[in-house]
Amino acid sequence: MATLEQRFKAFVKLGEFFINFTKTSSDNLSSVDDSDEWYSNFESAITLAGHKNGWFTRQQLMFAISAWAEQLKEKNLNEWLFPYPLENNTHKIVAIIMAGNIPLVGFHDFVATLISGNQVLVKCSSNDNILLPFIANYLKHIEPGLVSEIEFSEGKLNKFDVVIATGSNNTARYFEHYFGNKPNIIRKNRNSIAILTGEETKEQLKELGEDIFRYYGLGCRNVSKLFVPVDYNFDAFFKSINTYQSLIDQNKYANNYDYNKAVYLMSEFKFLDNGFFLLKEDAAYASPIGTAFYERYNTTVELRKILLRDSDQIQCIVGSDIIENSLPFGKTQKPDLWDYADGIDTVEFLLKT
Repeated sequence: MATLEQRFKAFVKLGEFFINFTKTSSDNLSSVDDSDEWYSNFESAITLAGHKNGWFTRQQLMFAISAWAEQLKEKNLNEWLFPYPLENNTHKIVAIIMAGNIPLVGFHDFVATLISGNQVLVKCSSNDNILLPFIANYLKHIEPGLVSEIEFSEGKLNKFDVVIATGSNNTARYFEHYFGNKPNIIRKNRNSIAILTGEETKEQLKELGEDIFRYYGLGCRNVSKLFVPVDYNFDAFFKSINTYQSLIDQNKYANNYDYNKAVYLMSEFKFLDNGFFLLKEDAAYASPIGTAFYERYNTTVELRKILLRDSDQIQCIVGSDIIENSLPFGKTQKPDLWDYADGIDTVEFLLKT
């Protein structure tokens, strides 16, 4: 079994591997100093992941890997783990049931579990079951003490102490039924929002496009709804996000955009359209692919009441400083290690369980 120090060093090395890989193109792998088979095999894994899931384009996969390359630096890991008394952890088997909506979506749970001194039992989504097993094998390669600490299961999960499960509202009910007798974190549907005031710069609105369109809007940290003043004009917004119009060249995205547009037209719903993205006024938070909902507010007091009422549906808030702890534009898909899903501190939970 690997010590806490060995686990820490293994993830630092994994971060270095990601950095080296992202600096290398598929036709220039020989330029990597440590040009062993792991680099070419990682390239093959990325290609296979893209073949199995049409949403996982190389660009999106490389973005996810680059984001983790940044987070798994020694400085960031130290800053993240410093407040926790990891030496007091009691070794547990933690079952992690992962969603598959975006690449490596459950990787933070995986890292938090292992680096805090526990064993992982992972059930991958069929939509994202290529990259994590590869990464796990690399970790076992650089730190043999982790061989006994990482296990994957495709069937029924057995012999575990704790559960971390992520899914939809429907699957959450299933999780609660089957895993309610174990200490657990069960995550349901959440969406992210942006608050606009009309004072945003062109660059800020362009960055908002990153929050909306990264991973084609499939993640809980993607902005799916805009709150705007009652007299807001969307012209500047549409002009600023025009740089993302190549999205329509992706068949799966285009099919969803066309379908949702047809539904709105046939239902005689009012909507705004720029040729690749739709805006529909709607009180809901979960908008379909190729669409964002928007809602107008009169005062910030009114807006705060709405967001407080619906806080269990919201993952991130982007925009101005009207709301405490809101994120800058363009930052939703680059969370730090201490940015926990649903605001639940995973490491603290594991230590206290």
